[in-house]
Amino acid sequence: MFGIPCRASLPSGDQTLQSEEEKLEPIMQMDNQITPKKVQSFCSFRYGLSLLLHLCNVALMAQNMCLNLTMVIMVNSTGPHSLPNTSTEEHLENIKGSALISQHMIWVKWAPPLERGRLTTLSLSGNLLGSFIVLLVTGFICQSLGWPMVFYIFGACGCALSLLWFVLFYDDPKDHPCISISEKEYILSCLNQQVSSSTQSLPIKAMIKSLPFWAIAFGSFAFHWTNTIMVLYTPTFIKAKLHVNIKENGLLSALPYLFAWSFGILVGHLTDFFLSRNILRLITIRKLFNTLGLLLPAFFSLCLLYLSSSIYSMIIFLILASSTGSFCMGGVLINGLDIAPSFYGFLKGVTAVIGMIGRLISSTLCGVILNQDPESAWFKIFILMAVIDVLCLLFCLVFGKADIQDWAKGNQEHTRL
Repeated sequence: MFGIPCRASLPSGDQTLQSEEEKLEPIMQMDNQITPKKVQSFCSFRYGLSLLLHLCNVALMAQNMCLNLTMVIMVNSTGPHSLPNTSTEEHLENIKGSALISQHMIWVKWAPPLERGRLTTLSLSGNLLGSFIVLLVTGFICQSLGWPMVFYIFGACGCALSLLWFVLFYDDPKDHPCISISEKEYILSCLNQQVSSSTQSLPIKAMIKSLPFWAIAFGSFAFHWTNTIMVLYTPTFIKAKLHVNIKENGLLSALPYLFAWSFGILVGHLTDFFLSRNILRLITIRKLFNTLGLLLPAFFSLCLLYLSSSIYSMIIFLILASSTGSFCMGGVLINGLDIAPSFYGFLKGVTAVIGMIGRLISSTLCGVILNQDPESAWFKIFILMAVIDVLCLLFCLVFGKADIQDWAKGNQEHTRL
């Protein structure tokens, strides 16, 4: 009656209990925000989106590679329409590069941190499966239906998948009409600490001075250097060392892609398993798969020269050398999403350009070495590849990070392509 609040008249024990509850209330609210309710994984919409992107990458890689494979038949044809269109090939390469870079930005808003490995590797591994399928079926299609049918078949598949993509994909899960409410809340609550609504200018100077950024750049350089050698020169190596016919050469050239596709999906599951069970820290996971993805191809390539005593051992080492590079899917190829999720599109584009420089240099240099010194060319090529991989890996191990950098923090909006 003197204007004193009612809770002041409570016994001291009740006052203590109520004060403790008031202290715990904000903590419980924070826990509810940080630990979202778990929803189903493999039957969810986000995994269906990743599978659709996987099929799109299969079609994209098939359309890109079938031009190179059918070029021989097109050139050997007598009609004037069979002349190779160099500008068309360049446009396909440009479209492929743009698509491969832009698709990485999808997972900034769609992939919870504990599922990034599975979602990204499932989508990216479509490039490997597409290469395997093209190498297997292109020759049969050309022989039975003619080389134009290769473009009609893969082009029709690409058009159908593009229509599905335009209908089913939305930039932000909160705007999607088909996703369930529980899954939408789960994704948004997992990413609420990284997503912000305001804008921020691109920190070019800070990014250039960032050693973790250059660790990703050098790792991408080494990955593309090694991958280019194994992709472009595997048929040449098989022909020079194994002396097989063209059909057997095509089969042996396709097998590494099948194993690389399997390793890529396995890497995604291992990454999320180690992270969700707190077995390894994120930076340890990234460095582990960088080490496997850069050292194993170099190691098995050297085994091709010195430890392959039979044709079977040579085939095994060749498959392992060409496929183990996909371990980088759990390392340098996704590390940019860890250090700068808001600027991931720009960062991925820059590191991809640096990787393309490594691809250009390695393919040109290997061609020169093969022409000038055929006898010891493979020794020089594999030794140089091992040196590049080891040096870039050391830089990644010393300066690589897996936490959001200071120049990527603050209130900012995701960079759009």
